[in-house]
Order: sequence, then C-alpha cells, then structure tokens
Amino acid sequence: MTTSAQSAPFPSVSVVVPTYREADNIPLLVDRIARMRDERHLDLELLIMDDDSNDGIEDVVRGLQRPWVRLTVRKENRGLGPAVVDGMRLARNDVLVCMDADLSHPPEAIPELLEALSQDYDFVIGSRYVQGGTTDERWSLFRRLNSRVATLLARPFTCANDPMSGFFALRRETFAAAQDLNPIGYKIGLELLVKSRCEFIKEVPIHFTDRRLGESKLTLAEQLRYLQHLRRLFIYRYGGWAHFSQFAVVGGLGTLVNLAVLTVLDLLNVPLAIAVAVAIFGAMVFNFALNRRFTFSYARQASLPRQFLGFAGASSVGALANYAVTLALIRQSAFLARLPQAAALFGIAAGMLINFGISRYLVFRKPRRPKPV
Repeated sequence: MTTSAQSAPFPSVSVVVPTYREADNIPLLVDRIARMRDERHLDLELLIMDDDSNDGIEDVVRGLQRPWVRLTVRKENRGLGPAVVDGMRLARNDVLVCMDADLSHPPEAIPELLEALSQDYDFVIGSRYVQGGTTDERWSLFRRLNSRVATLLARPFTCANDPMSGFFALRRETFAAAQDLNPIGYKIGLELLVKSRCEFIKEVPIHFTDRRLGESKLTLAEQLRYLQHLRRLFIYRYGGWAHFSQFAVVGGLGTLVNLAVLTVLDLLNVPLAIAVAVAIFGAMVFNFALNRRFTFSYARQASLPRQFLGFAGASSVGALANYAVTLALIRQSAFLARLPQAAALFGIAAGMLINFGISRYLVFRKPRRPKPV
C-alpha cells in the first residue's frame, strides 16, 4: 500500500526556478513554497537561476531572509534550458524539481510529484493534459494551439500528454545519467526526458494559471529555437536515419527548385538545353547550401569550395546510379517497361542512397576529435 501524500517521508528536494525579469513574482512564489514546505515538513531548498535580469532581484531575495533560498546570477550561456541544467548541477538534495517563476505552476503540487516519484517512476510531470488537469480560462486560443502543436511535434520522442510542461521532478541520479545535455530554448523537460532515457513516466494533473505579473517569454524566436531543439533531439535519438531524412527532405525541395527554375526559363524562351542545365545547377547549389547548413551542420567549418566540388561529384555519381538502375529495371522487367515511372522511383532511391553515403562519409565527414594527451 502506498503511503498517502500527507504523511509520506519525502526525500530532500531542490526546486530549480529559472528567471529573467521575474523579480515581482519572486516574493509571491517564495511565500507559497514556504507555506507548503512548512506544512509538509520538507527538507527543501530553492535555487533561483537568474539570467542577469538587472531588475533588482538580488535585493528582493536578500530582503526575504530565507536561508534555504539561493540566488545565482548567470552572466554567460544564458537561456532557460541552460539555467535549469546549471541549477540542477548546483542542487544539493536527492530530488530535483523544475518550475516556472511566474506562478503558472502550483507549488502546492510538489508533494504530489514527490509521491509519484516514490512509486518507481523515472520522471514525473505536472500535466495540464491528463484527466483532472486544466488551464487558465484566460489562456488565448493561440497559446492553446501553440501548445498542442508543440506537443504533437514531440511525439517521436515520448508518449507523454504534456512533455512541454516546465513543471517536473526527477531523481538526482536520473539527471546525472543524462548524456550530452545541450538544451536550446525553453523545453528543458523534453531534453531531460530523452537524454536521461526515462522509460517510466507519470503525469500528475495540475491547474495551469496564466501569469499575472511580468511578460511572457514565448516569442517567435523561442518557437524557432524549439524547432531547432527538436532537430537536435532527432539526430541524438535516431542518428544516421535523422541525417538521411533531412537529406531526403532537402532533395525533395531541390526537385521543386529545379522545376521552378526550368519553368521560369522556359517561359522566358531560353533554349531548352540551357534551361535544363541551369535548373539542375540551381537545384544542386540549393541542395548543397541546405545540406551544409542543416543536414551536415557539424562540418560547416571545412572548406566551402572543396565541399561544393565534392557534393557536385557525389551528385553526379548518384545521377549515374539513378540512370543505370532505371534502365536496368526497364530492360529486365516487362511490367516496368510498361511503367517506366515506377522504375524511375527505384533509380531515384538508389541514386539518393549513394549520394547520401558519399556526402556524409566523404564530402561532409565529421571532423576528427583530437586524441587525449
């Protein structure tokens, strides 16, 4: 039988709160945490990780006179994700809890997160999207839609209903097991879920309250950083398949560029032989630029001219493979001879695989790490 949340002997807990211009909310947040801390007799410390707000937060924390509240003003590598990681590394206690400073997350729910964590779960989320969870009625349609889309985009990594939540708990050893933490943007919970390899996840329903003081940090730039974060996680989780899928998407976009350029040149009455060559070259430059920027971004420091020549050579080899496979299938299969488009699809696939292999392992090969001295 599980001990009730009112009487459970909770482990020591460190609550990490990243802040940027949240000085007005800190006294209210600390007061609510203090009441919960005293009522539940928790061994609790609060770590406020401030990104050099210059909003008087140092004076605010000093005036609270709470020895269990620690403020760290971060001057470098600022951002919500890095702030949480740094806070968890500074934490002294057994369980790590992350929550926002804007009072959107109820501190009173912390014991419920600790209780769930004691039931052998790896990661516990304060969730808006499980039965009993709710969001503030003042939340705009845009915010709701944005949250749902972001959750849908996270499906390749977790089946959690609310992986976007910034209110979660995990054990110190789970955090310590995380590999290659490299958070970008504000969705640190998803980063930890993936890189701590959490398998047993529990979601505790909470009421998510819209902020009353200060300004939201959810900007277009943050949303674009979230997409970049998803890309990093995709590469981390799926490795070579992630690179190949990006390569394939770029190839598809390059095909559209090829067709668009060819159409425009044809409308301008450019001789067809020249138009086709220009369209192919334009698509090749487009593909090279996107693959260098995204698919093989780890190799951007290498010589650009050398890489372009290598990519052009790889594309030529891929094109020859495409041509050879397509013709071979047409000659060997009566069915494909009647449907050459199907044979062409096989040829395209073969050419793309060869092009990808040469591009990844020769043209955009990863730089060698220096051997440890």
